[in-house]
Amino acid sequence: MASFKDQKFTGLVSLEEHDPELYDLIEQEKNRQWKSLELIASENFTSKAVMECLGSALTNKYSEGLPHARYYGGNEIVDQVEVMCQKRALQAYGLDEDKWGVNVQPYSGSPANFAVYTALLKPHDRIMGLDLPSGGHLTHGFYTYSKKENTRKAVSATSVYFESLPYQVDPVSGLVNFEQLARDAALFKPAMIIMGGSAYPREWDYAQFRKIADDNGALLLMDMAHISGLVVTNEAVSPFDYADVVTTTTHKSLRGPRAGLIFFRKDERGFEPLINQAVFPALQGGPHEHQIAGVATQLKEAMTPEFKVYSQQVKKNAAALGAKLVSMGYTLATGGTDNHLVLWDLKPQKITGSKFEKVCDAVCITLNKNCVPGDRSAVTPGGVRIGAPALTTRKFVEEDFEQIAVFLDAALKIALKIQEQSGPKLKDFVALLDGNDEIAALKAEVNKFATTFPMPGFDPTEMKYNTI
Repeated sequence: MASFKDQKFTGLVSLEEHDPELYDLIEQEKNRQWKSLELIASENFTSKAVMECLGSALTNKYSEGLPHARYYGGNEIVDQVEVMCQKRALQAYGLDEDKWGVNVQPYSGSPANFAVYTALLKPHDRIMGLDLPSGGHLTHGFYTYSKKENTRKAVSATSVYFESLPYQVDPVSGLVNFEQLARDAALFKPAMIIMGGSAYPREWDYAQFRKIADDNGALLLMDMAHISGLVVTNEAVSPFDYADVVTTTTHKSLRGPRAGLIFFRKDERGFEPLINQAVFPALQGGPHEHQIAGVATQLKEAMTPEFKVYSQQVKKNAAALGAKLVSMGYTLATGGTDNHLVLWDLKPQKITGSKFEKVCDAVCITLNKNCVPGDRSAVTPGGVRIGAPALTTRKFVEEDFEQIAVFLDAALKIALKIQEQSGPKLKDFVALLDGNDEIAALKAEVNKFATTFPMPGFDPTEMKYNTI
């Protein structure tokens, strides 16, 4: 065996040479993204600049602590990167650095939320967030109950460590039921009320939330993960005029890398040291500085006129898709959208979102099953969630989203035919998808359509698999 000194130096070997099996999978994923219609509301396509940050030498550096107060040495450059990200975050959202601070170290949105709870709440404190079947997020608290086993299960860790009582949307209007929230908050007296959700197509009435929070002595947190790209461009109402703390992911409508941010008010309550200590050392180790760099460069893009136009187009595209579906006789939760997503209620068609999602997957349309107003279970939801950010990044405009509605209509008609054969069970339904000629024909149409649009981050002509 050759000595270590004489062994081949692998540090400059490409992934293609080093691990062709994994390289091949990545190339397959590029091909899938290129030829598919990406409609998952929480996904987007980030830029080559962000990807270069994620694959940079910054991934090598440990930087536990905060800028200029690190546990390890050698952070003089990393400190500049993180401070840049902090400054750009405050600038992008129009915040006065004397009144607001930001921690840019959370690995993503869920850790950001839990860091806020850890910092500002005591174990078993009471919180109220939007119910998951109403379009809320797991990190805002969620329980299930099994009649068969007579057991209550805390699905979210939030509900393991804190007492959570959800508020809901009105089953008819689909809007937040503020009468219920005010009544229950008066009885429950939560320490924190959480705004925000993962499937809410309308603006948030921050003033009503603020009043209810003040009436009950509650802190007010906004999780703006889904709409952060709209907020940063003033295409959605800003929560910063009302909330005490604002959290966000950076990879949805903001179009950055997968990471998280926590914004907090600087006042006599002293949130800053509590939140910083909750992120590190309480919950995380060394921050991922390559992600932080990616966030910083995306925030630079978010402050450009071009990104403002992009955010406006996201809203136009979501509205165009929704209007086209309604014109075809379909039902949308709340009747439409104010933001980047629509909730399509499939209960009138007597098919679950789970089945429709499977057919869409088969024809290279990616969306997700989702609860709609009136649903009780997230396991067999009555609709699907459809988002516009990713395909808007690929330069789709209103007429293209109207064509997508035509594809979705065709997919639904196929799903209904299959259900007539399969019956109600999902496994029997899925078993009939393979070899279906209508699915194959629609998939070919979708692939041909999708591949006429550009891809950010990588050039399809340079992919290993660049044919439909």
